[in-house]
Amino acid sequence: MASKSFSEEDLSCPVCYEIFKDPLVLSCSHSVCKVCLQKFWESKESRECPVCRRRSSKQEPPLNLVLKNLCESFSVEKIQRSSAGSEVLCSQHGEKLKLFCLEDQQLVCLVCRDSAKHRNHRFQPVDEAAVEFKENLKMKLKPLQETLKIFKDVKLTWNQTAEKIQIQTQHTERRIKEEFQKLHQFLHDEEAARIAALREEEEQKSQMMTEKMEKMSREISSLSDTVRAIEEEMGAEDVSFLQNYRTTITRTQCRLEHPERLSGALIHVKKHLRNLKFTVWEKMQEIIHTPVTLNPITAHPRLVLSEDLTSVRYSDERQKLPDNPERFGLYAAVLGSEGFNSGTHCWDVDVGGNTGWLLGVMIESAERKGSVYSRSGIWYMDYYDGKYRAGSTPNPATLLSFNRKLQKIRVTLDWDGGKLSFSDAVNNTHLHTHTHTFTERVFPYFNTGCKLSPLRILPVKVHVSVEQQS
Repeated sequence: MASKSFSEEDLSCPVCYEIFKDPLVLSCSHSVCKVCLQKFWESKESRECPVCRRRSSKQEPPLNLVLKNLCESFSVEKIQRSSAGSEVLCSQHGEKLKLFCLEDQQLVCLVCRDSAKHRNHRFQPVDEAAVEFKENLKMKLKPLQETLKIFKDVKLTWNQTAEKIQIQTQHTERRIKEEFQKLHQFLHDEEAARIAALREEEEQKSQMMTEKMEKMSREISSLSDTVRAIEEEMGAEDVSFLQNYRTTITRTQCRLEHPERLSGALIHVKKHLRNLKFTVWEKMQEIIHTPVTLNPITAHPRLVLSEDLTSVRYSDERQKLPDNPERFGLYAAVLGSEGFNSGTHCWDVDVGGNTGWLLGVMIESAERKGSVYSRSGIWYMDYYDGKYRAGSTPNPATLLSFNRKLQKIRVTLDWDGGKLSFSDAVNNTHLHTHTHTFTERVFPYFNTGCKLSPLRILPVKVHVSVEQQS
């Protein structure tokens, strides 16, 4: 047998120190693995022996077939010896470990069982003990597996959130650019309109000055002729002068009106530049008009928000959105972007043909998962099944009666005064008022289950007043 004649060291390559693989024999009689020799020669750029450094006379040394067979036999014997030794024996008695001591929680042989060390102990056959303890370990493993699943689910959610962040960033950046483009366009149009007004005034007044100067030139020419004629008469002979005197004296009577002083002829600079920034800003209010916008990270996955975040509609298709803590999980609701903890605030909502809606406010700390209406924190007015109601969670709602179908609802929050009022925005008729002492920030609350008609937050007119400081 190869193992009886050779050790592992005898059959190891001098380069990689592993059992030879395809050993090649050099002219100096040393053997080296084929791959090791090729790498050695490439690194040295010369065909020398890795052991004795003697140059090989052959570019392709022959295979050492005898050594290869010995190495293969040695490897097979090594595997067989390893397999034969896999059966664990008692280190004290050299017997097979066939029993498991339940008290000491260790494997024992038959001799160990009868020894004083294990007297009065309980034993089980190895196979039975393995089944029982695997089952026990399986029960212990279950909570860890459940925890692992939770961690994986959370990691998946975080991955989705990370992807959503990138999408939100791209979308928001695009919207910012679009909004600023609108502002740039507004300012560009406003600049062009004001310059056009300036040019128009310039043209009008330049035309007026041209006409006046042309008239003045004609009058100067006429006067010049008269003066020249009179001067010629004055230079004539006395007899001739006196003969024409009566006619000449009448020519000295100038019937032309004296040139008037021009009033308002110059450009009205003050009109074009007066409070320019303020008046442009005031006019800009026409395109900056929504008092409340919606917060997309709070929107239920079935709600679709408009690009400008001022309207919301229900969809049968559930969007793939991260289940972040701020998002509503059960009810189709969304909050406003800004919360209020002081002052008076008002926003109008066009409910139009929406067959189901709920408007109001919700405290910041209110639960957003599960049944939000079973816990306190929402004050509202709603419309479902053709009926109007008003209430505050978790109390039952009060039925409201109106002789008309409401189209636009005005929500007015007086945080400091503790009032939340609803009115008809069309004719400013009061509908209902909640009274409550608010102690924390509240957010505008919107809920809809109608996919035919969205809820739209309406624009409002901004009134600007100027106070003159002394």
